Amino acid sequence: MPVDLLTRSAAIQPESFDEAARTVRVVWSTGAAVNRRDAQGPFSEVLSLAPDHVRLDHLRGASVLDTHQQRDLRNVLGVVQEAGVESGEGWATIRFSTRAEVQPIVQDVRDGVIRHVSVGYSVDRWQDAVANGTRTRTAVSWTPREISFVPLPADPGASVRSAPVATETQTVETGNRAEINQQIRSIANVSGLDAAFADALIDQAATVDQARSAAFEELVRRGGGTIQTQRIEVGQSNDDPAVLVTRMAEALAANLTGQTPSDAARPYMGLGMADSARALLAARGERVGSLSREEVLTRAAAHTLSDFPNLLTGVGNRVLLPAYQAAQTPLRQLARQRNASDFRPVSLLRIGEFGKLKPVNEMGEIKALTTGEATEGYTLDTFGGMFALSRKAIINDDLGAFGQWATMMGRAAADTEADQLVNLLIQSSGAGPVMGDGKRLFHADHGNLAATGGTLNVSTLSAARLAMRTQKGLDGSSPINVTPRFLLVAPDLETLAEQILADLAAGTVADQNPFSGKLTLLVESRLPAGAWYVFADPAVSTVFEYAYLSSAQGPQLATRDGWDVLAREFRVVLDFGCGAVDWRGAYRNAGA
Repeated sequence: MPVDLLTRSAAIQPESFDEAARTVRVVWSTGAAVNRRDAQGPFSEVLSLAPDHVRLDHLRGASVLDTHQQRDLRNVLGVVQEAGVESGEGWATIRFSTRAEVQPIVQDVRDGVIRHVSVGYSVDRWQDAVANGTRTRTAVSWTPREISFVPLPADPGASVRSAPVATETQTVETGNRAEINQQIRSIANVSGLDAAFADALIDQAATVDQARSAAFEELVRRGGGTIQTQRIEVGQSNDDPAVLVTRMAEALAANLTGQTPSDAARPYMGLGMADSARALLAARGERVGSLSREEVLTRAAAHTLSDFPNLLTGVGNRVLLPAYQAAQTPLRQLARQRNASDFRPVSLLRIGEFGKLKPVNEMGEIKALTTGEATEGYTLDTFGGMFALSRKAIINDDLGAFGQWATMMGRAAADTEADQLVNLLIQSSGAGPVMGDGKRLFHADHGNLAATGGTLNVSTLSAARLAMRTQKGLDGSSPINVTPRFLLVAPDLETLAEQILADLAAGTVADQNPFSGKLTLLVESRLPAGAWYVFADPAVSTVFEYAYLSSAQGPQLATRDGWDVLAREFRVVLDFGCGAVDWRGAYRNAGA
């Protein structure tokens, strides 16, 4: 379970740097008071440095971090070698790592460029008091847990041990009030606190950091000090930008599609692209309160951590993929999916039937059975397209244009797949692709092509079923008893097919419909008029197969900042291939 951390800044003593040992002595606390705020209002926080109030066991041997970042081992700069409290100050000896990437920080510490540290701590017990109208909370049971190098000081008295202790003040990041209020409501929602709690903080004009502290204190109060939720760090954002990107993308996509967002994404429903970009920059610790909409979007697009591009990609995927799925051809139901590891030809080796077991006499030899083999194949191709969201559309928060483009690209990907699958049926005047035996998919020698075209009716359907039922395996003699499952037609035969497959009450036995409830009707608008097909279940007798690149199933959306145009460019790529792998599970009638 993560430990709830608060932080305080102090200072380094660069003159204590030991070159040989790679150590430096720091003062991590002077006991200075800090102005805080919780749900009850402002208060003064004091960390007691009495020996029985502060526990140093966790600090000795603890990690030394880069600005309290705990998600990556590369953020570990060293270790706390020694720690103690004397003369009302908390001190520690830090030993740096010998890794090459840490050396620039070591050099800056040696040169006195980096001069400040911050301690991360947790509090188990507070002592409350009120004097002259000022509320004071003193930590009388608390634990320092890590030390970080930070760019800004908060305790000016910590750098000179003989100087009088100064009062530490919290630097509050200014920002747009609406943005701050939105983040306060998000904090309350994530913490499971009601709207009244958030409203009280907003009425007090609380900052985001004060709201986090208040939420933590309220959770501790409600749970008797046993509940620990998200990590709280005063002075820097605790909102994980990756989580924010996911929730904001869901909220923006919900605005475009009309879908209901999850509870986690609901607080961001009122944010547009610019507001989301502002919140993401704020989550990274940037001051954005005075920036214009254009400045926010420009800075977000250029940010090295790509939060805003990832947000746009996330929104695009949430709009593109539903459109892609909704527009998919029914022919996919006739095919089996597989994944390909690369773009080399996909080969399918089909093993034939074993035939029948042979009788074995007493003490007789069991003879090996032979099978036939057949190989079919196809290849994957790459398809792609681009669209651009203009700089003006982004600044104007024109989500509608973005949604339309993403929807069209999703449909385009589905149409591309459909065209490839339909081509397997209509190429060579409907005969289909050449199979491994040198003959087309639908061929008289394959027993899956009506000798003469006929109108779709019970009689011609019966002939199709009979042809499939009597198909033989690769050995040319073993019956495989293929069961029809799907009836595929073009739009011109849809109504007739529905009538034939309808479950109607018959007056006589002769009038009964033998196909009622036994075939599933599929209609593909890309097919030419007249012809109709019967297919088996692809899980039992596979005729068509389609594949994606295993690392990129379905359309893949990527984005970059436009160079030739003032726009955000989006690229959709689809790696897809399909082919016919057997003829025994299909039947074609050219129609009358």
